[in-house]
Amino acid sequence: MSDESISSRLALLNSHLSPMASEKEAALAAVPSDSPTIFDKIINKEIPSKVVYEDDKVLAFRDISPQAPTHILIIPKVKDGLTGLSKAEERHFEILGRLLYTAKLVAKQEGLDDGFRVVINDGPNGCQSVYHLHIHLIGGRQMNWPPG
Repeated sequence: MSDESISSRLALLNSHLSPMASEKEAALAAVPSDSPTIFDKIINKEIPSKVVYEDDKVLAFRDISPQAPTHILIIPKVKDGLTGLSKAEERHFEILGRLLYTAKLVAKQEGLDDGFRVVINDGPNGCQSVYHLHIHLIGGRQMNWPPG
């Protein structure tokens, strides 16, 4: 994916559209691939982020367009073909568990003792806009049901 393509997608995400429309538009504009993503640039420190947790396997940072008082993205540092949950294979078993456990650690660190939501968007209909598996940790307010 070119820098121009990444920039145009970021601009779309931050456009004047409502948050729901922006997410849907970004997801529809995203092209599923195993190419480097904006998250790779964040992992490589080429793009700044507000890191809240990092170890040798995962990185957690604040979402640039938060949908709640606490909105953190948790990603594997090595994509290994894991562009989305639907692409998971048995070899991804360990990192999938580590991502969820990291969500629990970060939720505690962020003081989300009254609860939180963990979301994984998958594919265009799931509103996935970056094809590098990531978990949204959302909290700090009452969540609604159904979610969307």
